[in-house]
Amino acid sequence: MQKHTISLLVDNEPGVLARVSGLFSGRGFNIASLCVAETLDPSISRITLVTRGDDAVAEQITKQLNKLINVIKVTNLTATACVEREMALIKVSAKADFRAEILRMVDIFRCKVVDVSPTHYTIEVTGTAEKLAAILSLLKPMGIKEIARTGAIALPREKKQRSV
Repeated sequence: MQKHTISLLVDNEPGVLARVSGLFSGRGFNIASLCVAETLDPSISRITLVTRGDDAVAEQITKQLNKLINVIKVTNLTATACVEREMALIKVSAKADFRAEILRMVDIFRCKVVDVSPTHYTIEVTGTAEKLAAILSLLKPMGIKEIARTGAIALPREKKQRSV
């Protein structure tokens, strides 16, 4: 099953997210991740969601989303050149023997330590899903206490203009 990243522009009104998620649950589709926030126009929100399925499923989802009243625009970014990122906060045990190694990983992965206590570090990491998976696999043996992830957010790349 292929991962599909779908971007929606919707009216920023109560109930819109419930209708979008209801469309998925009503048809037996799963949402792997979901992020919603206002755009520059406070009356419009961008929903970025990730689901899994073949191309026919993605096409069916896109058609059904386009039928919803408060949906302004639907874009399947899967086959489009886009910038896609995810953010995570990772609370990891910071035993004395691992502290220096954790800080080296933070430096290598260009993360930030956003909270420190005698027993843990909380690390903020932003990047692709692959980058997050890589740092999580390296931190796991040290003892990850908690994790919070945003899920994917994405924007299509601008088309390059040819110079004459």
